[in-house]
Amino acid sequence: MKKFLPWIVIGILAIGLYSWGKGFNNTAVNYKETASKTWANVESSYQRRNDLIGNLVKTVQGAADFERGTLKDVIETRAKATSMNIDPSNLSQEQLAKFSEVQSGLSGALKSLLVTVERYPDLKANQNFLELQSQIEGTENRINVARDRFNETVEPYNKHIKTFPNSLLAGLFNFESMSYFKAESGAEKAPDVNFDFK
Repeated sequence: MKKFLPWIVIGILAIGLYSWGKGFNNTAVNYKETASKTWANVESSYQRRNDLIGNLVKTVQGAADFERGTLKDVIETRAKATSMNIDPSNLSQEQLAKFSEVQSGLSGALKSLLVTVERYPDLKANQNFLELQSQIEGTENRINVARDRFNETVEPYNKHIKTFPNSLLAGLFNFESMSYFKAESGAEKAPDVNFDFK
C-alpha cells in the first residue's frame, strides 16, 4: 500500500490541476464570448445609426437649396465610420479610441446637419424627416446602452483572468485583458449651449 501512496497523491494532484485548468479556461472563454457578443451589439447599434443616416441624407437631399457642404461632411464621415472594423476577440484601447474618434466625427457631422435643418421649415415639417430624426435619437440611446452593457461584460472577464492564481493560467492559455469603452477626450466638460435667434 505504501508504494502506491505517492502515485495516488500524484494522481489526485493531477486531477485537481486538470480540473482547475479546465474550469479556468471554460469560464474565461464564456466571459470573453459574452463580452465579444456585447461588442457586436455595440457595432450593430452603430450600424443602425449609419443606415438611418443614409435615409436621412436622401430625405434632406430632396430640399433643393440645402447646403451641400454639410451633406458632404455627413456622407464622408459615414463612409469612414462604416469602413472601420474591429476584431472583438482582440480589442485594445487604441482600437477603441480610433473607433470612438471615427464615430465622434460622424456624431458631430450629424449634429451639424440637424442644426442646419432648423433653417428649412419645409424640411422640418416633412414627416419622413421627423420620423428619421426620432429614430436616430432612439438609436443614440441604444448605442449608449450597448456601450454600457459591453463594459459590464468586460469586467467579470478581466477580473477572472487577473485575479491570483488565475493570472498564472491566463498567461499559459494566452488570455489577455479586454479594454473598456471609454468616453472621448473632453466629454467630461459640459457642452456650451448658445441659442442665437438672429
